[in-house]
Amino acid sequence: MELPTIWFLLIAVLWVGYFVLEGFDFGVGMLLPVLGRDDADRRVLLRTIGPVWDGNEVWLLVAGGATFAAFPEWYATLFSGFYLPLFVILVALILRGVAFEYRGKVDSARWRAGWDRAIVGGSVLPALLWGVAFANIVRGVPLSAEHRYTGTLVTLLNPYGLLGGLTTLGLCALHGAVFLALKTAGDVRVRARRAALALAVPVVPVAAGFLAWTQASRGTPATAVLALAAAGALVGGVLAVRAGREGWAFLGTAATLALAVAALFTALYPDVLPSTVDPARNSLTVGNASSSPYTLQVMTWVAAVFTPVVLGYQAWTYWVFRSRLTREVPASAAAGPVAGGDQPAGAPG
Repeated sequence: MELPTIWFLLIAVLWVGYFVLEGFDFGVGMLLPVLGRDDADRRVLLRTIGPVWDGNEVWLLVAGGATFAAFPEWYATLFSGFYLPLFVILVALILRGVAFEYRGKVDSARWRAGWDRAIVGGSVLPALLWGVAFANIVRGVPLSAEHRYTGTLVTLLNPYGLLGGLTTLGLCALHGAVFLALKTAGDVRVRARRAALALAVPVVPVAAGFLAWTQASRGTPATAVLALAAAGALVGGVLAVRAGREGWAFLGTAATLALAVAALFTALYPDVLPSTVDPARNSLTVGNASSSPYTLQVMTWVAAVFTPVVLGYQAWTYWVFRSRLTREVPASAAAGPVAGGDQPAGAPG
């Protein structure tokens, strides 16, 4: 297998990891005003992701850096053509991160409510816009012979792109609800299970419609297998929620996101950004968008050394903070920051 193809697969794996891990982060943020009936509830919800949210975002940074190094022309065309949506995503992620850190700095209900709104918006917008962006990457965009994007923002807001956005938005919300049912106890856990079952009603048909549309437009036998597996994992996850098996339910929603992203990348290959103007000549492909062989060789050795270290550290973090959380938060932590400065309730040690 050639190095450009290997790096395309590695970038796909990075995006799979990002959607699976950051997906439940986004879901928790979206559900904050729905499941958090008072400030104690909201502290519990935010502490479920407090130790891990910033580590989950590293997957996005590495995916972006790998794309820049391995496929510089793909990176350049994406960030010029998709500039406004990506800028909105960046601002939303910044505000969300600041909100996590500053929410507990002032003992004021009004102060916390303002930052809670930033968390909700910073979770909804990226979950929606990433779906719009990836749907358009798979569908194709107008590219000139020089591989320049010639469309507008309205070009990206096509029916397929919007359906992709609704799919990622819904799947992240469902994934977050299942995660909260897995990580909490008491009334919060019960409400999270109910929210997951309620969300499944619109999410299942929307996700099925998007995968079916993808299969009809750019599908292959491999994408059909992945799409069917994603659908099966989603239904299985919902059934596990109904049975009160939150661990299996979380595996089901995680597998759904992973398989759906894998199906999109499989449908995309060997293109990295198809052209709707002249697909045969103007499309960016794994071959014509990649870096030099020497660059890819150096990147491969660096990845082989450091990737196991990063994965091991993140796995250890999840293991340390594996306990369920309750409303019983120590008084000293009542107004403390979400992502630092105090130990999450229920954490070992």
